[in-house]
Amino acid sequence: MEYLYAFLIGGAICAIAQLLIDKTKMMPGRILVLFVVIGVILGGIGVYEQIENFAGAGASVPIVGFGNALAKGSIKETKEKGLIGAFTGGIKQTAAGISSSIFFGFIASVIFKPKEKK
Repeated sequence: MEYLYAFLIGGAICAIAQLLIDKTKMMPGRILVLFVVIGVILGGIGVYEQIENFAGAGASVPIVGFGNALAKGSIKETKEKGLIGAFTGGIKQTAAGISSSIFFGFIASVIFKPKEKK
């Protein structure tokens, strides 16, 4: 059942994003930022943790989960180090994901030789 819940919740998040792309004039970058902010808000008030417990990777892998990780890291570091932790905690919490994105993006650009749009 865990796989089914992960698939349904992750699919619902992606379907919402696709509907926003298709039915509104929002650009994908704005939708991305919206989803990160929603993840931060839901993570900050403690709701997203319950969604993650239910859906597992279906909730933690999409970009909303990244926002939640930023919130959790900031909250944890703020409790330990004060105000400076609000700025450093999110980066510490998500450093592995950010680093791997940069690394694999670089590898993909070397392999596929990206070109500018005409």
